Order: sequence, then C-alpha cells, then structure tokens
Amino acid sequence: MFNKILIANRGEIACRVAATARRMAIKTVAVYSDADASAKHVSVCDEAVYIGASAPKDSYLRWEKIIEAARATGAQAIHPGYGFLSENEEFARACLEAGLVFIGPPSSAILAMGLKAESKRLMGLAGVPLVPGYHGADQDPALLQREADAIGYPVLIKASAGGGGKGMRVVANSAEFAGSLASCRREAVNSFGNDAVLLEKYVQRPRHIEIQVFGDTLGNYVYLFERDCSVQRRHQKVLEEAPAPGMTPELRAQMGEAAVAAARAVDYVGAGTVEFIVEQRPDGSMEFFFMEMNTRLQVEHPVTEAITGQDLVEWQLRVASGEALPLRQDQLKITGHAIEARICAENPDKDFMPATGTLQVYGLPDCVTFERRQGGVRVDSGVRQGDAISPFYDSMVAKLIVHGDSREQALSRLDTALAQTHIVGLSTNVQFLRNVAQSRSFVQADLDTGLIPREEAVLFNQEKVGLKLAVASAIAHSLLQEAAEQAQLAGRSGWLDPWARRDGWRSHGPSTRRFDYEFQGQVQIVQLTTLHDGALQLAVAGELGGFSFAALTQGIDVRFAAQRQIVSVYTNGAVAHVFTAQGATQIIAINTLAHAGDSQVEGGRLTAPMPGKVVSFAVKAGDAVKKGQPLAVMDAMKMEHTIAAPMDGVVAELLYAPGDQVVEGAELLKLVATPV
Repeated sequence: MFNKILIANRGEIACRVAATARRMAIKTVAVYSDADASAKHVSVCDEAVYIGASAPKDSYLRWEKIIEAARATGAQAIHPGYGFLSENEEFARACLEAGLVFIGPPSSAILAMGLKAESKRLMGLAGVPLVPGYHGADQDPALLQREADAIGYPVLIKASAGGGGKGMRVVANSAEFAGSLASCRREAVNSFGNDAVLLEKYVQRPRHIEIQVFGDTLGNYVYLFERDCSVQRRHQKVLEEAPAPGMTPELRAQMGEAAVAAARAVDYVGAGTVEFIVEQRPDGSMEFFFMEMNTRLQVEHPVTEAITGQDLVEWQLRVASGEALPLRQDQLKITGHAIEARICAENPDKDFMPATGTLQVYGLPDCVTFERRQGGVRVDSGVRQGDAISPFYDSMVAKLIVHGDSREQALSRLDTALAQTHIVGLSTNVQFLRNVAQSRSFVQADLDTGLIPREEAVLFNQEKVGLKLAVASAIAHSLLQEAAEQAQLAGRSGWLDPWARRDGWRSHGPSTRRFDYEFQGQVQIVQLTTLHDGALQLAVAGELGGFSFAALTQGIDVRFAAQRQIVSVYTNGAVAHVFTAQGATQIIAINTLAHAGDSQVEGGRLTAPMPGKVVSFAVKAGDAVKKGQPLAVMDAMKMEHTIAAPMDGVVAELLYAPGDQVVEGAELLKLVATPV
C-alpha cells in the first residue's frame, strides 16, 4: 500500500479522497491555485503545493506541474478525483512514465472509451447492446443525412468527443437535420476541438441508469449494482438514487454482466461507470442500450457506498497498489435505498444561472461522516462557512446523501435534511431540490430524463413561505436582537432601561411601532402593538392577530394568525433570510435599506445591501453630493432600490458598471466625507 499520495483535484472530491487516505494511514498532498489558497481541501491534507493561477488551465489542468509536485513531495501515486485530468489519457500515461501510479484505469482504456464512436464499436464487438445508429468515420453531411433518414426520427446527433451535454441536438424530422448538424459541429469544435459526430435513435422517454464496475490488475471484475440518474437539467444530473426503482433482479444481472463485459473489452482497472439508456415498453418491460463509459469515480458514488456499505475510494487505492478486489460478486449485497442531491450555487428560476458569493451562513443538517456508509444523512462538501464560491470552478457546494430502509424513508429523510440546510450569501437550488423530491413524478418513481420539464409547473417560482409568516419571523428576530443588545449594555453598565423591556408593559395603554418591509416585490406596512398587559398584536396586510415568540436553542418559536412555526432567521444588512419547515424566503427591511449608509458606510464606503444588479449610477467620480442624494439604483428581488448618500462628500470612485451583478456586501463606490 502507498505511504503518500497526491490528490490532483480540489473541493469536495479532494476532501473525500483525503478522508479515506487518513483512515488508511496514507499521507496526502494537496495542490491549489490562487483562488484556493485557503480552501478546505488544502487544510485537510498533510501537505500542499501551489500550482498556479485561479483559472483551471493555469493550475488544475497543468499536469506537468502536478507531476512535478508529486515527485518533489515523495508521493508514490496520484488520485485524479473526477473532472479536470481524471479522463485525460495523456496525463495517465505521463504519470506512468514519471514512475508514479495513476489511481485509475490504464491510458489505453481511457483513450478507447473517450471517443464515443470508437467505444460503441468496441461495445458492439463485446456484445453490449447498442442504440440503433451510425458511428462511422465517414462524416460527409449527405451520408449522415441518409443514415439519419434510415434510422428514423427523432434522431440524436452527438459530438463524438463530447460530454457534459455539449454538442448534442435532437432532430425531429429530415428537414431539420442539416441545420442541426451544422450547429452541433460548431459547438463540438468550440468545446472539444473535434467536429466528428455520431447518430442515434432518440429514445423519447429514456431513463438514465448506470452500473458501477470495478476491475483489478489480476483480471477480476465485479459490478456494484446500479444508480438511476434520470433526473437531469441541461443533460446534467440533479438527483441520483440506488437501487433504481422498478429494477428486477433479472434485468440487474443482465445490465451488470453487460457492464463487466464492457470493462473487460478494454482491460479496465479501477472504478468505472457504464452508462445505459433504458427504454420502458408499454408492457412494463425494459430494454437497455450502452451510452458511454466514464473512466473515473463518479460524483454520485456515495449512493452506491450507502447501499453496499463499501468505501469505493479505498477500493481504488487497494486496486491501484496491486491488491485484488476486496469482494467477489456473490459477496456484494444491496441494503436499503439511498438518494443523493447536488446542492449547487445557482438560481433555478433564472434558467439555473450560476451564482457566486460568500457562504455567510452555511448550516448543515445533523449528519454522519462518510465512514458510516449506511444509515442516516451524509454530507460531502469542500467548503466551510465564510468560504467563497468563485466563478472559476464548478458551482456545486455540497452533496447531500440520505439512506433508509426503503425509498419512502429515504425520501422523507431527504426532505428533512434539505429543510435543515441553511445557506445565506448566494442563491442555491435547495428549494428546487425539495420541489423535485416532492413532485408527483419523483414520489411515484415515474422517472425519465424529461421529468423536470414535465413537472415544471410545480418546480419553479414556488414561494413556500407566506407574507404573514415572513413578517412575523423577521420582527421576532429583530426584537430578540434588540433584547440581546439591551442585555449586553446592561452587563457593561449595570443599568437597564426599564422602557426597553421586551414584555412591553406600559402604564398608559397600548403603544405602536411601524415596520416597513418589501416582500416578493411588494411594499408592506406592518404595525406591532404592545397592549397594556404586555401582549403583542401584529397588523399585516389587513389582518390583526395575536403575536408571540420565544427563542429556542435552535431557531425561534413564532406564533401569529393561528399559525405556529419553528423558524430560523439570519440577517445580512437589510435582508432577513427566513427558513421554515416548508421552505425559505427573504424579506427586506425598507427603513434599513433607505438609510443603508448609516450602518454600511466605513470611511466612505457604500456596499450592496443584497445580491442584485447595478442598474445605474446617478453620479460620477469627482461629483460632490449631499446627504440623502441618490447615488445608485440596484435591481434585486424584482424591484429597483435606490442607494442614497449617508453624508455630504465627494465621489472618489465607482467600482462597478451598469449591468454588473453584485453580491451582498459588495462595495459599490467610494465616498469621501466633506470635512466639517
């Protein structure tokens, strides 16, 4: 077994590999870029080596620097993780030439499976079922048109060197073929430097089911069952589960044996995934076709670990060091059901636009570590609270994995765990994941790659928290903060203002406070009344009701308008982020926003009180301004907001341009105070 390995990756997978290595008493070396100098994966490894600038092409894709780092630190092997260099046959070969073990398949297997057309030819020779199509070398457009007509429409055009959903077009009829082919080829050249394509019969309601395979250097092979990865957006996976719902033992064995045949055909070693398209016939039976083989560990490998109780990274390390596979096929068993949700920094309601920013709050559910591979909830993450999600790398924040005795139990645990995931500082897909998991199609296991478009009406733009609960939660949090500040002041001075008591008792009848909020693009004027006996009443949107709250160890117990909820509230500038059992929302305190400068100016700085877009500036560098004068307009949460000058001064510099997206807390401009 190795004494030291280098992990040629970053983020969650680097942390994941390091955890197994630590348990096996193997030292680890991290590599990092400028953007990752303080990243979690750097801190969890025993050593770290700087390899270049933030862009992947200047760091994580520079395999010569990575090999140099491995040799300099005395690492005996390199684990590529997934992504970056994990399926780069040139890198795998260079490792071997440098006297290093590549913890993955031989370069010949990566090369054979890297080109879709060649891999399909090999699979056909190995007897693996293929989708009817054309995978030939002749790329004459007229020939491709004839082949498509012979296959029958709809036809799928795929870039032969492609992946990740790029270079793919579905063609509905013969008249559309030429234009779609040209478009696909342009995208293929831009993405992969190769315009070769293949054609396949387009399966109209396909399921995406993949088989985890493993091979060792002694010629042994096993399959560790299947994963259903049908729930996708833009050809990228959202939720994965194992075992696949509706899978029969007979079909599982057929697909597993076909996957092993695929691995044998290329003398595969290590962890690999054979992906199949599965078509369900009207009689309920299923037919499967080879799609491609991923010659690396997959992002969704934890669900396989959960149902088998095996550590697949440990298997990789043992096989790469020359050991036999830890188990035979007849020793592998399925226990329970597991589901993985990919938590990403993105806005699903805006076509899954990636988001960047700082994880100002990063609250995770109660969970187990990866060492406990069965039971409960597991989180694999490469970030910590306070870390930034940068524009340089993948938008995935964490993987949330649940395991239960049944699919129903796993679904329940998934929803509870997602509800306990509190992220503030950037947009995420957490609520979208809950919506998908609660949708009719997913609950009933009516799975195919068209699930998200089919359930669109219940997945997007779903506000789960109403106005009354949002207002009540924000005010409860505000009053608790006021009470804490008073208690802190009393602790310092020994004197407590009797009129600041939270019970609100008055000797002269009720008193009323006004709170102005913006919620879902609408301004709301809210009144909080304290009665003579200290009881509270809240007036929201024409409804008056009793209001009470109490701080708990975790969260706030809020009661208003015949509703009771346990909520968690986090404030950032003017924005209160409210998390409930049903979902999460944001509500803006307008009075804070209108005077943002009073609390957010430090030495003439003005910062964005929320994530949004700069619409315009009303001033330019060098302009003299008066307190209260409009300086900038931001577009956020469906409304425009004016940022006003907090004092008299001179604009020193504008730090953004109209149209720029800004994160919460971003400095918009510099303002120098006018000397008094």
